[in-house]
Amino acid sequence: MEGILPLYKPAGLTSHDCVFRLRKILKTKKVGHTGTLDPDVTGVLPICIGKATKVAEYITDAGKSYEGEVTIGYSTTTEDASGEMVEEKKVARSFSRKDILEVLDSFLGEIEQTPPMYSAVKVAGTRLYEYARKGIEVERPTRKVTIYAIELLDDREEFTGETISFRFRVSCSKGTYIRTLAVMIGESLGYPAHMSNLVRVQSAAFTIEDCLTFEEIEKLMETGAISTCLRPLELALSDLPKYIINDKVAEKVKNGALLPIPEFLKNSNGPICAENKEGKALAIYSVHPDKPGLLKPVKVLRNDQG
Repeated sequence: MEGILPLYKPAGLTSHDCVFRLRKILKTKKVGHTGTLDPDVTGVLPICIGKATKVAEYITDAGKSYEGEVTIGYSTTTEDASGEMVEEKKVARSFSRKDILEVLDSFLGEIEQTPPMYSAVKVAGTRLYEYARKGIEVERPTRKVTIYAIELLDDREEFTGETISFRFRVSCSKGTYIRTLAVMIGESLGYPAHMSNLVRVQSAAFTIEDCLTFEEIEKLMETGAISTCLRPLELALSDLPKYIINDKVAEKVKNGALLPIPEFLKNSNGPICAENKEGKALAIYSVHPDKPGLLKPVKVLRNDQG
């Protein structure tokens, strides 16, 4: 079994829980997820199976899109609805649509975030949530992330109430914490805030419309039709520049050969996908650090051309 299975992750499970459950359903051990989703978050979680586990990192590194809800009026320990209240400040004014849109637009482009204490980021070899569970506050490194697009999903002209909630859609780079973005939106409006709901609607080339539930996957296994729903591993590499090679060179590629950099890839700094003429991804290459003009293999994906 080989390919990418776009899973609709339900609430209440970690990404690792999903992998554990799918190993049982699919009856295979070679299963991996493509980036941690918090238990409360639902939506797109591409699952890599078989040889496709070799390309999981390229889905993890790709952009993501979310639909979330921010509630202003109080903050929580976890920055989402599952945490305990930290600070409350009843909203004493109304906000116009223009007020909200101006704040959302202010986050477009590169921004700095500090990961929440309840997160999987490691500090001194220990994950932050492990410190948080012991009540230990540690200094967290800020990181730069990019907000590509942000849109208000609410048609109100005026927002009023002691607490105010509104939905938004955001497209962002790897490493963006939407929980923290919700807190930052609240701060810009002058109030404590938290993320009260979140759904991931896209991860790399996979959208929520592509996803299957656990129940649907179980039925496909029972009928023997699961292979019809596995997406090719090439989808994980769709954003990478392609180097099409002939069958003779392909034989060398599967043995880890160095390749000359073709003219059209001279300015490429990132990973490059070497494909055969049938569009099968054979290996990932990068510019050789010590040998100018050559590409070196980062990982061989297939030891055959099929």
